Amino acid sequence: MNCLLFQVDAFTEKAFAGNSACVVILDGWIDDSILLSIARENAVAETAFLVPHDDRFQLRWFTPDIEIDLCGHATLAAGHIVLSHLAPETEIATFETMSGELQVERHGSMYCMDLPSRPPTEAKLPLSIAESLSHPPLEVLKGRDYILVYREESEVANLQINREQFDRINLDPGGVAVTAPGNDCDFVSRFFTPQATILEDPVTGSAHCSLAPFWGNRLGKTELDAQQISARGGELHCKVQEDRVLLFGNAITFAEGRIHF
Repeated sequence: MNCLLFQVDAFTEKAFAGNSACVVILDGWIDDSILLSIARENAVAETAFLVPHDDRFQLRWFTPDIEIDLCGHATLAAGHIVLSHLAPETEIATFETMSGELQVERHGSMYCMDLPSRPPTEAKLPLSIAESLSHPPLEVLKGRDYILVYREESEVANLQINREQFDRINLDPGGVAVTAPGNDCDFVSRFFTPQATILEDPVTGSAHCSLAPFWGNRLGKTELDAQQISARGGELHCKVQEDRVLLFGNAITFAEGRIHF
């Protein structure tokens, strides 16, 4: 096998920040076990696999552990690769995915990514999650992921997870987003996935499919600035529509090469 491989830092303007994703360009689909092995070998939060199909691309996402139904930062990374490397003359990259048709469009010096809206509703927090948290949330909601709402940014920043307890629950394919009003933006968040090789995701675009409509409703806004306050950190601008969430962010190419095996 010989195919192109890119590594991209998404939701950032500088290297070593944001969320790293690999983008692999295939001529056609290969066995899922090989896709998963490649994702494990890449050892980043997500690997996006692209197969050209007419004037668009088929897109699938794999963590080092499983295939997932939606990944924001790897979609942004894939859009960046299409619009900056594969087809720089085009303005919009269109992807066929498990979550429907998704698009990444140039927006000045940034990209605009069109994702489905997944407003969360009130929920009960599973005991395994509750007992794993260093301090309890004010509110609990659930979309694809659990959304735990805290009073202020410092509580989210200082939250600690007891991983042994946390890993007793299986949320496949979801995770747990913790969030609060931001000091220098509308809201902040962090994101954790139980039983995953990478516990804390640096920047989670898909979680904002629920976070953006929640905070938009809470704050009475349709446009919001968000920060994911992980160690790497990331910045997102969100625009809430009726059934879609537009995410605006930057992405840069970190590395380019080929896979040989």
